Amino acid sequence: MGSSSPRPRLVPKLSALLALGLACLFLAGCKMSGPQSTIVVDGPVARSQLNLFYVTLAVTTFIFVTVGGALAYAQFRFREKKGEAAGDPPAQTHGHPMVEIGLIVVSTLLLVIIAVPTVKGIAYMEDTPDRENALVVKVTGYQWWFKFEYPELGIVTANEMVIPTNRPIHLELRTVDVIHSFWVPKLAGKKDLMPNRANHMWLQADKADYYWAQCAEFCGESHANMKFRVVSLEPAAFAEWEQRQRGEARTIEAATAAATAEQPRFAPFEQPRVQRALYSPVSDDGIAGAESPFAYWQEMQVTPAPGTEDAALVAQGRRLFLEKTCLGCHSIRGHNAMGISGPDLTHFGSRTTIASAMMDNTADNLRVWLQHPNDVKPGNLMWRDGYVPNKITISDEEAAALVAYLHSLK
Repeated sequence: MGSSSPRPRLVPKLSALLALGLACLFLAGCKMSGPQSTIVVDGPVARSQLNLFYVTLAVTTFIFVTVGGALAYAQFRFREKKGEAAGDPPAQTHGHPMVEIGLIVVSTLLLVIIAVPTVKGIAYMEDTPDRENALVVKVTGYQWWFKFEYPELGIVTANEMVIPTNRPIHLELRTVDVIHSFWVPKLAGKKDLMPNRANHMWLQADKADYYWAQCAEFCGESHANMKFRVVSLEPAAFAEWEQRQRGEARTIEAATAAATAEQPRFAPFEQPRVQRALYSPVSDDGIAGAESPFAYWQEMQVTPAPGTEDAALVAQGRRLFLEKTCLGCHSIRGHNAMGISGPDLTHFGSRTTIASAMMDNTADNLRVWLQHPNDVKPGNLMWRDGYVPNKITISDEEAAALVAYLHSLK
C-alpha cells in the first residue's frame, strides 16, 4: 500500500508498441520481388489476380482503420482520467437500430466490392481467350514430378515446360495418383489436379524469361520437393526449340570415339554433396558462368562441338542404362527405351534442373541423384519401385558413364 505499481492502462500501449516494432522488423525482411513473387507478375492472369488482391487489400485496410480508429477513439475518449474519481458506469442500452442497420449496409457494400471482381477473375481464369490459337499443354502430376505433353506438336517433356510468349497456353490438368496443385506464381494462380476429374486453366507470358514453379498441394512425403520450371521464349526461338524436341535422342557418331580414345574413362567428381537448386535469380555457384537462369537454360540447348565428348564413355553409359533396367520406367526415343512411369529423358541434357527442379543439372548433382536418390528426395518411386526391389547399386565409375550418357541427350 505504500508502494505504487504501473497503471494497468500502460500495458495495452506497451503491447501495441511492441507489436508495431515486430511488424516493422518483419516487413523490413520481406522480399517482394523474389523468383516466386506474386507481386511482380509477367502475365495477364497473374495481373488480374494481383489487381483483385489490391482491391481486397484496400477494402480490408479500410475496415481495419475504421474499426481500429473507432476502438482507439473510444478507449481514449472514455478512459479513466488521472485524479478523477471512478464514477458509475453509463446506462446500458440494447443498441441503436440505425447504427446497426448502417453497419449491415456498409458491410454488404464492402463485400460486393470484393465479390464482383472475384467472380470476374474466376471467369477470366477459366475461359481461355483465343482458344483456336492457344497452345494446348497436357499437364500430368505424379509423385513427385510433372509431365508436359504437347499433343499438337508431338512433344513430351518433364519438369520444364517451355512456352511461346504472348500466346495463350491452355493447360489440361490431370493426375495419376493423389491431388496435386499447379502453380506458377508470376504467371497464374493455383489450380488443383484432381483424381478422376478433368481440370483446366490458362496462362500467358509477356516476355521471354525463366520462372520458378511448384506443386502447392500436400501430396505425400516429398511434396516440398515437387518443383518445376517454366521457360517462355519468343515465337522464333520457340519454333527452334520445338524442332529440336521433335527429334529422337541424340547419338554421338562412332567416328567421335576415335578422336576421344585417349581420354580417361573415368573423370573424378568434385565434392560428393547435394547442390540443391536455390530459389534465387542466379545460382550461388555461378553455374556455367551464366549471368541468369534464363541464360543458363540457353547454354544448355547448345550441342557440344564434335570431339569434345568421350564417345566411349557415353556408349558405356548407354549400355548401363539398359542393364540397370532404367528403360523400364524412362523413355528415350530412338534408344529403345519406352518406359512410361518415369520422366521422358529424350532431351534430358538440355534441361537446367534434375530431381523435379531440386538441383541444378550438373555432373556432380546428377551423380548424387543417381547414386542416392532417396537421400535427395525421400520416398521417390525410382528408389522404392526400382532400386530397392531390383537391388540396384551404382559405383562412381558407373555413375560417371551414366552422367556422360544422360548429358549427351541434347
